[in-house]
Amino acid sequence: MYRGKGIFKPLNTGSIDENVKCIREFVANIFFYTKKDTTIMIDAGYNYERLLEKMKWIDIDPNTIKHILITHQDTDHIGAVERDSSQLFKDATLYIGEIENKYLTGEKKRKVLYGLGTLPRVFIDNKKILLKDGDVFFIDEIKIESILVAGHTWGHLVYLIDDKYLFTGDTIWFGVDGGYSFINSLAESNSLAKESLKNLEEQLRNRKLNPIVITGHTGWADSIDFTFAHRDEVCNSMKKQKPYDPRAPYDAYDESDDTEERCRANKLKKANEE
Repeated sequence: MYRGKGIFKPLNTGSIDENVKCIREFVANIFFYTKKDTTIMIDAGYNYERLLEKMKWIDIDPNTIKHILITHQDTDHIGAVERDSSQLFKDATLYIGEIENKYLTGEKKRKVLYGLGTLPRVFIDNKKILLKDGDVFFIDEIKIESILVAGHTWGHLVYLIDDKYLFTGDTIWFGVDGGYSFINSLAESNSLAKESLKNLEEQLRNRKLNPIVITGHTGWADSIDFTFAHRDEVCNSMKKQKPYDPRAPYDAYDESDDTEERCRANKLKKANEE
């Protein structure tokens, strides 16, 4: 249903800069942040059979991953730690919002398609640390702040790392002309998602922060103006996007251009870079 609409524009496997590497899993990205001798993972993707292969492309050993930040519990962001996964990260501690955790406990059901459909409950066995909005903590020398940006899910968190990188999961969708609220048909509440984006922008501007913003499905940007250009609009999953991004793949699930050679050859361009 998404072919030709320019909706999913994942990064290929590779490096954004010296600190951030990513892996492409179909239409989604997972990320790794490294500082000195510590590497943490942001989101756990699908239950993806090529994960170990692509981790070798970016020279990261899964046995070194002891901490995983989870933005939200959808299966394209938590699949690699689900009970029926290959358990590459069975000893890792998961950090997840206390509200989001209610989906995992069965207290909430994940609704999509404007409340008409529900997704299956996810089961995990990893140790969890539950986070609140505004929690600040350290993993070795890495500073992490959790910020609640509800709407896509009720407990969706974004993570500000070292005041320089903002990992946004499914809160922001980058079009060719800037950032929008994420895909309408997948949100628990589109009105809340837009309000949350407004609050996030105000918080960053008030603190005079202009972080590198890294999304789960549409790449990254380093301009706060580009990031929030259309914060009060929503990506419409039912239509071809306008204006259409000429770099958007017709079929984003086709990974044939994601190769080890390309991974090692070039840095990954930002969303608003020619």
